[in-house]
Amino acid sequence: MKKFNSLDTIISPRVTEKSTYLSEHNKIIFNVHNGASKKSIKKSVEKIFKVNVVKVNTIIIKGKNKMVRGRATTRPNLKKAIVTLKKGQSIDLATGI
Repeated sequence: MKKFNSLDTIISPRVTEKSTYLSEHNKIIFNVHNGASKKSIKKSVEKIFKVNVVKVNTIIIKGKNKMVRGRATTRPNLKKAIVTLKKGQSIDLATGI
């Protein structure tokens, strides 16, 4: 597998109703690079946000077929990671890095 820079692994935080609910249980959801492994995601989160990561779960969301200006196109696949933090720790996504 290709090695990624720690800032390249994590694309953005995923802010939805479900992710807000999970943040109450020490879980944060990130959009990550499709080729990123669980170990690289863990190292990146620990390095950027200075927290301890307990577990990382990843999900690949298949791209949908859509019509754009009368032509059929496909949205790209997306990989998201659900990162579980050590009890008592949190990441404040509103302040940024």
